[in-house]
Amino acid sequence: MLLGIDTSGAVSVAVARGELTGPAPEILQVRADERSRHHDEVLLSLIDEVLTAAGVERSELTGIVVGRGPGPFTGLRVGLVSARSIAAVLGVPLYGLSSLDGLAHQALAGLGSAQEGPAHEGAFTVGVALDARRREVYHARYRRGVSGEVTRIADPAVDAPAAVADELTACDILVGSGTGIYPELLPATAELVHVDAGHLLLAAAALSARGEDLSSTEPMYLREPDAAKPTARKSALGR
Repeated sequence: MLLGIDTSGAVSVAVARGELTGPAPEILQVRADERSRHHDEVLLSLIDEVLTAAGVERSELTGIVVGRGPGPFTGLRVGLVSARSIAAVLGVPLYGLSSLDGLAHQALAGLGSAQEGPAHEGAFTVGVALDARRREVYHARYRRGVSGEVTRIADPAVDAPAAVADELTACDILVGSGTGIYPELLPATAELVHVDAGHLLLAAAALSARGEDLSSTEPMYLREPDAAKPTARKSALGR
């Protein structure tokens, strides 16, 4: 049994039957809370809720998969610390991957198999843009080949929407919370806003099957914290 956790934007938790090796895991239950600033308040209760709904005890878990972001510092920290703690207590492996990988997998899942007929033939490209605040977006691009294998063709980065609008809108599919904030620059092609932990699990299984190393659970922050340490002291008069 696998537990998936993502806190890169909203909070999403999923439980699946299976392992990262072998057949694709079967997603049993998914729970989410779309509030972006309540991660520490809702994550543990969502984990309990999703396990109860799936009829799974914590002791039955054999692996934890966590989204590494990019995303806000506080949210990512809550998800990663919780995932590490649960894995350590249970003595099970912990795997990490970019949260953008999960959202790209979800977008492509809506297309079905690459072999399902003319509408699905050939390669597809996916652009993912998540709200990064500061008038920026976290973004990455993916390509699904005719064989169905998904590869990342542009690694996660953070930029102003205008700076990446051309390359993202050139993709066949464009999704993510950034599209709703900057619709004129980044018009969405599907209503996918936040990462679904079930698809995070499926993306991890696909990457693992290809021999990708998922051992790192370091957060993908991509930039300095908002609450940066001041470089010089200011006087009470603002000098």
